[in-house]
Amino acid sequence: MKNLTKSDFRKLCIKKLKFCSKFGKIKKNKFILDEIIKVIKIEKAKNILLYIPLDMEFDARNLIDILRRKRNYKIFVPLMIGNSLKVTPFRLPLYKKKYNIYETNDSTMKIKIDLAIIPIIGTDDTFRRIGFGVGYYDRFFASLDYKPKVIFVQICLCKAKETLTQIHDIKSDYIITNKGTIKWKRYLGHL
Repeated sequence: MKNLTKSDFRKLCIKKLKFCSKFGKIKKNKFILDEIIKVIKIEKAKNILLYIPLDMEFDARNLIDILRRKRNYKIFVPLMIGNSLKVTPFRLPLYKKKYNIYETNDSTMKIKIDLAIIPIIGTDDTFRRIGFGVGYYDRFFASLDYKPKVIFVQICLCKAKETLTQIHDIKSDYIITNKGTIKWKRYLGHL
């Protein structure tokens, strides 16, 4: 497709993800969950940022349950406050809030996240995130004085062949889809 814009690509990806999530979602979720657990072990992560999923996203709820039962992991989820994102410990009950996203009550705290597992709408050749276009995750990660490992997850891969993202869009270390795990290789510190 000629002169594809980020907005056009986002629309194509949302359509693909909605379609892809209708078929074999349980099997895809199980495969992705197993891949994420492998990366968590490789990275030796203990403080993990997850999310409460939308219908077209990888269902992270089983992963949250598994990690909470192991007790050596601390699970956090995003909480939207104004135009920024805060980190809060995962706890029930959940409440449907802005954009029909479920969140916990506000009990934000200063915590150093080892690993962030983030849903994406798409990505491009730079491994940067294309989300819904609001920038919550971008602003959150820009505010940190450290860089946790980042895993992007997606039910099925939506990847542009050309660069559509900007330098402020967050970059992943891994992308996990129903087809497997892709690891970003950093050459000589060049991002």
